[in-house]
Amino acid sequence: MHYPSIHCGDMVIYVIRHTPVTVAKDTCYGQSDVQVADSYKKDVSYFINELPQDFDIVYCSPLSRCKIITQTLGLQPVEFRSELMEMNFGEWENKKWNDINQDELNQWMNDFVNIPTPNGENLMMLFKRVSFFLDKIRQKPHQKVLIITHAGVIRCIWAYLLQIPLQNIFKIPISHQEIFIAQLGSESQNDFIKRII
Repeated sequence: MHYPSIHCGDMVIYVIRHTPVTVAKDTCYGQSDVQVADSYKKDVSYFINELPQDFDIVYCSPLSRCKIITQTLGLQPVEFRSELMEMNFGEWENKKWNDINQDELNQWMNDFVNIPTPNGENLMMLFKRVSFFLDKIRQKPHQKVLIITHAGVIRCIWAYLLQIPLQNIFKIPISHQEIFIAQLGSESQNDFIKRII
């Protein structure tokens, strides 16, 4: 694989999503600590072959479906950051979408940017904590960083870097075996992101 060159003063960030999990597709889950699928060893082998080995630091969601990747790949040093956790769906966690109060669900779907789930988050809250994290690491002296996280967080990273309106970010497909590469400049005008399949 050809890796991007680093502009002076800029940081290259590799972003990956956790591998598939043992949760039915019609289930709402975000910060629930669900287990990886039985195909985990095969799934994670893609990253073994495609990721570089010389990261200055690895930032990882503390949820086990992300943490296990750091253990399997023997990644060091690792910093677990709560800002990289998936969206908190509150009282909807682990419920079937069809079992959620449909009036509440429809209200949320009509304005998921601003309306939080019951005792959970809205998209703006997720975006703000992801933005806070990126603002912080932008000032670090690292040149090559790996982020292991979740689909919602990755979409917020896209929105942060490309200034995409939040109501449109669910149009961005995020699969499990993709590597996203971002350049995080000391100033935002130097940022970019691309995907490698």
